[in-house]
Formats: sequence, structure tokens, C-alpha cells
Amino acid sequence: MDHMEDVATIAQLTGLDAVKLIGLIVKAANTARMHRKNCRQFANHLKLIGNLLEQLKISELKRYPETREPLEQLEDALRRSYILVHSCQDRSYLYLLAMGWNIVYQFRKAQNEIDRYLKLVPLITLVDNARVREKLEYIEMDQREYTLDEEDQKVQQVILKPDPCETDTVVLKKTLSCSYPKVSFDEALRKENEKLRLELQRSQTNLDMTQCEVIQRLLDVTQTAAVVCETEKSESVKGNKRAQPPYANEKYSFDGTSPKKNEISRTASTVSSRRDLLSNRSSHHHGEWHTDLLDCCAEPCLCLKTIFYPCGTFAKISTVANNKYMSSAEACNDLVAYSLILSCCCYTCCVRGKLRKILNINGGVFDDFLSHFMCCCCALVQEYREVEIRGVCGRS
Repeated sequence: MDHMEDVATIAQLTGLDAVKLIGLIVKAANTARMHRKNCRQFANHLKLIGNLLEQLKISELKRYPETREPLEQLEDALRRSYILVHSCQDRSYLYLLAMGWNIVYQFRKAQNEIDRYLKLVPLITLVDNARVREKLEYIEMDQREYTLDEEDQKVQQVILKPDPCETDTVVLKKTLSCSYPKVSFDEALRKENEKLRLELQRSQTNLDMTQCEVIQRLLDVTQTAAVVCETEKSESVKGNKRAQPPYANEKYSFDGTSPKKNEISRTASTVSSRRDLLSNRSSHHHGEWHTDLLDCCAEPCLCLKTIFYPCGTFAKISTVANNKYMSSAEACNDLVAYSLILSCCCYTCCVRGKLRKILNINGGVFDDFLSHFMCCCCALVQEYREVEIRGVCGRS
């Protein structure tokens, strides 16, 4: 379903050249509700490329076979980038927050892909015009830093808690009030609940088990917040009846059924969806790593960090693999201890094996050992990037 929507959007953008696509991306970035900083940084980088293409007269470049193909590839990358930026405006706010690092990685990947296609255009790389060469060099140096804001990271930790509690409602209320400034908290919760259910359907269609679990947790958060909100209302009017979430009332019913039937159907739906997910898990084919083992240089900052401070990288990987929070200090202690007893690569390759099982990735013990024995840094970078791409996190 999500894939079909993307295909439809790309079809609508067919026929627009790179300069016009960049204009649409810039416009979408200005109205983004989530990842505003990343969207605008990405848009500013694309403006530099748009100015260069305007100067080179893109319509003339398309006349030559040598430049037509790379320009068409560039336009395809820009269409996908438009979908990425536009998704930061109309999708569930809580979903975008929970998948924050995954989206950050998509921005990094999109910029690298666009810059790579730009270099493939022969007339751009071989042009003698000094000003054009200067602009191209400036684009190459314009390496934007895409990340998740500290405030968003704090909220992400709250909404991804395994067991949402009533105190988290205050944080959630503050967050949603910024995203839905013109509606009440009840209405904002209702809208988020509807969007999250659509996201759940998409993830089930794509057999994405990790995202299904994350979205189900977000649905629990919205339902807990709804109960707390209704409880506070009933206490303010000194009501004796126990509060129910707005989704259980006729007024907020999603399917038009009575409150009791709605609750029963929702419970049955949850049980059914979880049963379907379990059955899909057994039939789901094992996947591959999203990045190559020797592709660590694609993330130079992460690569250098892993070389000089592997504990920080390994701590996040171990947190996901063991589903238990591990600090950088604990990771350092473990690595030193295993280095004295056996070899740290024996320990790290075992963690890689656990990560593969959780993320349903092909491989075996021998492959894990060779990866860490031959180049432990490359293996750690690959695992860290996989965790970011999939947007998974362990228990805190």
C-alpha cells in the first residue's frame, strides 16, 4: 500500500526536470512538521545544485546521450527525495519521531546519491568554465550534518518505553500541542491514532516486523494518554465513573459501532493482527544487510569514531542485539575483559550473530567471525548503520 502510494506520487512527478523538482522539494521543506532542520538543510544543498543546473541550461544537456542518462537518474533520485521530504509533513508525528534515526539516515543517503549522479554528468565534470567548476567544488564541500535534535531524542525515549506510564502524558501533550497547534489534545490523539493505524497496515503489508512492533507500542502510548486525559477530566467535574479513552465512545468511534462493540472489535483486531504477525514471521524470507561490509567509508565520521572510540558504536549495537541498555563504559569494560581472556572479535562476532537473528538477516557463525576477525571496524560500522536504517532500539 505504502509502495503503491509512492509509485503514484513518482508518476505524478514524471516529466518535471531536475530544476523544477528541486523547487518542489524546497517548497515541501518549508512546510515540514517534523525533521524541519534536516529538511531545510537538504533543501539548501539542493538549491546549490539547482543554481548550477540552471546555469548549464539543463534542456540543452538532455540533447546529448552522454548526459541524458545520468540526468534522468538524478531526476529519479530527486523524485524519491521529494517523497522523503513530503512525508515529514503528512505522516504520523509520533511515527516520524520514533523512526527518527532511520529518516536521518535516509537524508544522508539521498544527498550522497544526488551528489554521485551529479558527478556522472560528463559535461559538468569536464566543463572549462571557471565559475561552474567553482560551484561544483562548493557543492562537493557542502556536506550537511543530518541528525536528530536533542529535544526530539528525549521525546523519542519517552514514547518508545516498553511500558508507557501516566507521567509520560505530560511530555506527549507538550509534543503534540506543537504539532497540532489548532486542535485540542483529545483531537490530536484521535488524529495520531488514525494515522498510526494506517502506518500499521502499511508495515503489515510490507511484512516489516520491526516497524509493526514500534507502531503497536505507539498505539499503546496514545491509548494510555487518552485514559489519563479522560480521568483528569472526570476528576475535575468530580465524576464517579471511570474514564474511558475517547476511542471507546460513540463520538470518537472509528467504525461507527457502539462503545462496547468497538472495544471488543478493537481487542479482537489486536489479537488477530498479532497472530498474523507471528504467522508472517515464520514465512518471511531472511533479508540481507542494507550496506556492504566494505562500504564503511561512505560514513566517514562514523568510521573515524569507530576506529578511535569503538565502545560508543558497539554500545548501541549491543543494546539492540541483547534488548538491554548498555552504556559506552560497560561496552569498554566488556571489550577489554574479552581481549584479555580470548579476543575481542570473538565477543563482538557473537553480538553480531544476535543482531542478525533479531533483524532476520542471512548469515552464519563462521561469516560473523570472519567479518570481525578480518576487519572489526568495518563490521561494527555495518551493524551500526543497519540499526539506524531500520530505526530499531533496545530497552533502556
